[in-house]
Amino acid sequence: MNKYLTIIIIAIFIATIFSVPLLTDQFVNAKTLKKIQFTQTLTSMQDPGQGHESHQLAIILSPNKGAIYDGSITYTASEPVQIVVLHEIDKEDAKGQPTWTVDGDTVFGLTLVDPGTNAGSYEFTGAALALHTKNTNKFTTTVSVDGWIRGQTPELMEKKEETIFEPSLKLSRSSVPAEIPLHKAFFDGKSVYYIITDTNDKTHAKAISEKQKWKVEIAPLLSKTPKESLSDVYMFLNGIEGNGTRGFQNEIFSSTPAQTEQYSAIRSVTHVTWKDDQEPEVLDSVQKILDAQKADKIELEKTNAIINMPQIVWPNGQMSVRTDKTLTDDTPYVGGQILETNLENMTVTFVAHRGWGPDGRTIYYIVTDATPSGPASMMGVTNAPTLAKTVTSPAAVDLYQFTNGIKGSGPLGFQPGIASAALGDDSYSPLWRISLVTWNESVKASVLETIKDINAKKSTGDVTAELARPMDSDHIVNCPFIDPFQ
Repeated sequence: MNKYLTIIIIAIFIATIFSVPLLTDQFVNAKTLKKIQFTQTLTSMQDPGQGHESHQLAIILSPNKGAIYDGSITYTASEPVQIVVLHEIDKEDAKGQPTWTVDGDTVFGLTLVDPGTNAGSYEFTGAALALHTKNTNKFTTTVSVDGWIRGQTPELMEKKEETIFEPSLKLSRSSVPAEIPLHKAFFDGKSVYYIITDTNDKTHAKAISEKQKWKVEIAPLLSKTPKESLSDVYMFLNGIEGNGTRGFQNEIFSSTPAQTEQYSAIRSVTHVTWKDDQEPEVLDSVQKILDAQKADKIELEKTNAIINMPQIVWPNGQMSVRTDKTLTDDTPYVGGQILETNLENMTVTFVAHRGWGPDGRTIYYIVTDATPSGPASMMGVTNAPTLAKTVTSPAAVDLYQFTNGIKGSGPLGFQPGIASAALGDDSYSPLWRISLVTWNESVKASVLETIKDINAKKSTGDVTAELARPMDSDHIVNCPFIDPFQ
């Protein structure tokens, strides 16, 4: 029985070696030295090594007779893992050192590195590479390998050498639905429906968050938005009770996307207060506000509060709604950013896109408007030319997107973007100045996850980063960062 069990385990291991698609499509032609460079997501299996039956193993570079791997690995895993490097040795030399074997005849020297974390990088040289845990729970891992193989390539791999391999990185949940509360306002006597995502003012953020039961994020840099990039919103502090953000009548906007040259989702807040001796009434246009002020019925107070209030539905217009509402990890940016607008329940469901913050933490963002018109139309968002005035201002911050390299879920079809700020940072703003990162040699591309990674590759000349100028114009995107799971 033990004999048959051993044969089965060996067969499973051999089958795994030749089924793991890590090297078969990832070689650049050479004779005895071949480049290996890839990113892949794996699920662990039971470790077939003797004495490791209760452990889990994810094979990254499988053992090949006479072959030596040399390079670096960067990984993230669903739990803390150990790094396994195997070394080809004779069975007679196995005494007195840690070893790993499936059948007791073919023996490898074993280097086991235990960093105690579920993410990291490691330089390696050996006959095989894997990640390992000392429990029975399966784990998943995404690994990036950049290195070389020296020695004889197995026949199975030789047949694949002419294949062009395009490495890819597919993050799980790269596109998820985000349901956001809608608010109703007025423009020129007609209804407008909008969302509130960010503000520079903590008092407004707290009050609105509590009322809509959805968090308004603090974006300090909105205070530095140029006047030319602002529109006005009038907010009532007393008068007729209603569904306005402060518990009174609905807000009034100075423009909608139909007024293309005036519209901005970034609003300068003016408070409206009815005087004590006046009988409040519902006002539904800027002109009626000015008339009431002239008649000495109300007082207007221009505040320093700036609020991001993208409009979803306005008179004779609305943001595009996607026809394909199925979200996958490959969902493209084109076709619209909204899955559903529900005016009965007063909600709108956006596509939230996954990326990385400056230090590699996961961020999600939605897209509401952009300039110039070309990218706005492609993404299915509002064209907002007024945003162009922010491109050189401190109100806009840098978001890096990739034009080549690792295939992935970024807007251009490559790896996810990296932002220079994240929620909670003093440098956060929903206004993003897009820079395009290009690998000078795409075959050398690896996954970058942090601003530090980008700067390191820029310093070595591996990548360039330049401001995007589609249609030879300044490019700004209103991309509020959100928590889609709240």
